[in-house]
Amino acid sequence: MLLHSREGSGEHRPADINAIVEESLNLAYHGARAEKSGFNITLKRDLDPKAGMIDLYPQEITRVFLNLISNGFYAATKRKEAGEQGFEPTLSATTKSLGKQSGNPDPRQRHGIPLAVKEKMFNPFFTTKPAGEGTGLGLSMSHDIVVKQHGGKIDVDTEPGAFTEFIITLPRTGAAQIQPGGTN
Repeated sequence: MLLHSREGSGEHRPADINAIVEESLNLAYHGARAEKSGFNITLKRDLDPKAGMIDLYPQEITRVFLNLISNGFYAATKRKEAGEQGFEPTLSATTKSLGKQSGNPDPRQRHGIPLAVKEKMFNPFFTTKPAGEGTGLGLSMSHDIVVKQHGGKIDVDTEPGAFTEFIITLPRTGAAQIQPGGTN
């Protein structure tokens, strides 16, 4: 709750979006493996060297990426545990240069979110996870970091039962795409 309530932290400075995405992927992956023995997911990376520097609070954007990646890990793991035939948990991270346009992290979860959940998902303390597995602060905090702190926006495109895309647009130069899900 303290992290959610504060206005910002760290230094606002130019940072390499590829380095932030790579660090976030590694931290989340190793954290998940340490937390749950047997955790495994395929990580795919397509990081554009031209994505470059973005003027931001690196610690806060890392927090957003860690939350979205961890949510993707959770969704992919639950789908795998459900025994879906041929499903292999995969998380893809892509960055691309958009020139003078804004960055565009795009985490995708291949399960879809019902409209009633989509309307509430950025509210503090709202969670669809079972008791003890989520606080309901991750997406709310991520929204505040992207929108209030960085002047960006976060959108959600979803088709229930098919896919969910979190589209984060950050002011300036680069793009990052995180795609949690799997291949059939």
